[in-house]
Amino acid sequence: MTGTFRAAVEAADLTAITRTLDPHIVFHSPVVVRPYLGRDAVVRLLGVLMEVFEDFRYTDELVGPAPAAGPPPRALIFRARAAGTAVQGVDLLEFGTDGLVTGLTVMVRPLPAAMTLARLVGRRLEEPAAPAAP
Repeated sequence: MTGTFRAAVEAADLTAITRTLDPHIVFHSPVVVRPYLGRDAVVRLLGVLMEVFEDFRYTDELVGPAPAAGPPPRALIFRARAAGTAVQGVDLLEFGTDGLVTGLTVMVRPLPAAMTLARLVGRRLEEPAAPAAP
């Protein structure tokens, strides 16, 4: 499953991304103090990020040492734009023994890009969620 998250993000396939996430995933954002908890909250946030990021692409992947059980942690380095502002960032991924993503921490730079991202994402998250299809 470890490579599946990257492939799903690169395909901009939110359904496939959802399948790679543990139900109890914890997402740490660079722009909020409290983490997002659980797959539903994280999927909503990732959906907004997919709308906000322009020209998103992973440029490199780093793999950590193998833990006693489960896949090793990964760092996926990316570049994108948000409202025309260049963004560099890294997705830090932790996995459970079943290969699902249990932890996702995103870090972005430079500060003006992080602030633009926070403003854009914050606005979208304040909008009511779209009703589920019947």
